[in-house]
Order: sequence, then C-alpha cells, then structure tokens
Amino acid sequence: MAEQRQLEILKKGPEAWNEWRKQSGRVFVDLSGAELLGAGLRGADLYAANLHNAELRNADLSRAHLRNAELSGAHLSGAHLRNADLSRANLSGADLREADLHDGYLHGANLNGADLSKADLGGADLRGANLGGANLSGAVLWSANLQEARVTQTSFAAAHLGFTLLADVDLSGAKGLDTVTHDGPSTIGIDTIYRSGGNIPEVFLRGCGVPDDSITYAKSLAGNVIEFYSCFISYSRLDQEFAERLCADLQAEGLRCWYFPESAKWGETVWGEIDPGIKIYDKLIIICSQHSLVSGPVLREIERALQREDRERSNVLFPVRVDDYLLEQWQHPRKADVLSKVVEDFRGWDQGVKKYRSSFERLLDALRAENGASIQPA
Repeated sequence: MAEQRQLEILKKGPEAWNEWRKQSGRVFVDLSGAELLGAGLRGADLYAANLHNAELRNADLSRAHLRNAELSGAHLSGAHLRNADLSRANLSGADLREADLHDGYLHGANLNGADLSKADLGGADLRGANLGGANLSGAVLWSANLQEARVTQTSFAAAHLGFTLLADVDLSGAKGLDTVTHDGPSTIGIDTIYRSGGNIPEVFLRGCGVPDDSITYAKSLAGNVIEFYSCFISYSRLDQEFAERLCADLQAEGLRCWYFPESAKWGETVWGEIDPGIKIYDKLIIICSQHSLVSGPVLREIERALQREDRERSNVLFPVRVDDYLLEQWQHPRKADVLSKVVEDFRGWDQGVKKYRSSFERLLDALRAENGASIQPA
C-alpha cells in the first residue's frame, strides 16, 4: 500500500513533490496501489519509486523521471508519458493501451507482457528493452529505436512502423509482422537477420524497404541452407498464361519464383557483365512447348543450365511439357540431355484442376527434394 504521507505530498503537484524529494534525500518512495487517476505529474521526480499496481490512467507524466521505477501491473492506459525517462523501469504486465510514449526513453525497460496496443511509441528509445510477450497491436513505432530489444512472442499485429531501427533484434519469435503497416522505410540490420535465423516474413522485410535480392539471400546470410535461392521459369510469350499460373502457385507454396519470358532484356550483354560464379537462379523450369523450344533465348537458358549441372553436379534444369513437341518433333543436339531429365507432364493443364494439381505437386516435390533429387515421370 502507498505511504499515505508521500501520497498527500504528491497530490499537491510536481513542484511540491520535487522539492520534498530534494529535501528528503534517499528515502524509499512507496506509492504502490496509489489512486492517481488523471493526476497532473508532469516532470515529477519518481526515480526508483514503487508504483506497483498504481492507478495512473490518463495521468500526465510527461517528462517525468521514472528511471528504475517499479510500475509492474500499473494502470497507465491513456497516460501522457511523452519524453518521460522510463529507462530500466519495470513495466511488466502494465496496461499502456493508447498511452503517449512519444520520444520516451525506455532504454533497458522491462515491458514483458505489457499491453501497448495503440500506444504512441514514435521516436521512443527502446534499446535493450524487454518486450517479450508484449502487445504492440496497432501501436505507432515511427522512428523508434528497437536496437537489441527482446521481442519474443511480442505481437506487432497492425502496428505502424516507419524509419524504425531494428538492429540486433531477434524477430523470429515476434508475431504479426506480416500485418504491420509500413508508413515509411525502416532499417533492418544484418545482425537482425542473423539473430532471427532469417525467419522474418518477406512481406515485412519488403515493407521495411529491404531490396528483393537481399530478401532472397536473407536465410543464407543467416547461415541456414535454403532449398534454393531462386527459381525461374523460362518460356515463350505464347505460353504466358501457363507460366503465370505456375509461378503464382509456386510462390503460394513459399518458393522464391519468377517467370523469365523470352522477351526479357537479359541478353548477352547483361550476362556478360555478371560474374559467372554468381548463381542468377538455382533452379530453372523450362516450359517445353512447340513455341518455347524454337525460341533462341529459351534454348540458350537450357544450354546454360546443363553446363551448370556438369560443373556443380546438381540438378538445375527442370523441364515440363505441355504438348508432344519435345518427344515427337524437336530436333536439337541437346535433346537427349533434356529427355534424360525428369519431364513433368502438364498436358491438359487447362482442362481440369485435378490433372494440373497432380502434376504440380510432383514438380513441387522435385524442386524441394534434397540436392534437387529427381522424381519419376508420370
């Protein structure tokens, strides 16, 4: 329970309170469970004060000194804490819904299990803060600093980020990152990628402004082997409809996939500028149709993929057929090499979902197989 004499002095206002603290020296401040609903405490010196379970809803604590304060279980919904010093304060389990913590100093604060839904944390310093299990749903984190913060089981559902610093933060256990609204770019440190094991939703990284090529390699940067860096579909523009469907379905399964039409401006000049040791793709799906197998760009991609297979001793080329041209009419020096590969049969892909899905699942299994292990043809 709050020490009654101290509570009476505090209710006289921050000036009287700060003067008393100056005179009283190091006396322990016990305001646990105090009723301070809507209190005007702007700039109050509450350093290391015990405010456990205190009623501080809608209180004005702007610029208050709450360093090392005990605020566990405190009721602070709607409180004004702008520019307040809450460094190393214990706010575990505190109710901070819709609180104004703009430009607040929460370095090393314990916010474990705190409810910060719809709180304004714009410009707040949360370096080293413990946000484990905290609820940041709908919170505004514009320009906030989350360096070294702990966010395991923290909910970011519908939170607003922009120009937020996420350095050396393990985001792998954070929840709702794929629902975050990005009001501007944010900074994601390489150390965050490492600490998170690359387990950060792509949509979150993209919203923060991380380039696609960096997103693609995020897991490999973390030291984890990924199934493949990227998968391209090479085809004639006349097979566009099938290519788009196949690409969309592969992406829906979590595969990094793009379609690479014959008209793409990736000619010899571009390829010549790229270090041959760099993998532009890890897997190449060739749509083997009457249209694609007479296309110069498609044929060049087949040749490059087969050469890589010889060098790397791994499966790179995944031909799929949508008609009989490959087997019956195609004449090419590399025909035997292509036929030696597993050719998934997508003939009739547009005539029924069951046939398409059966072929798709088999192709998906092949792409995901360890070391690109082949499957037997249908």
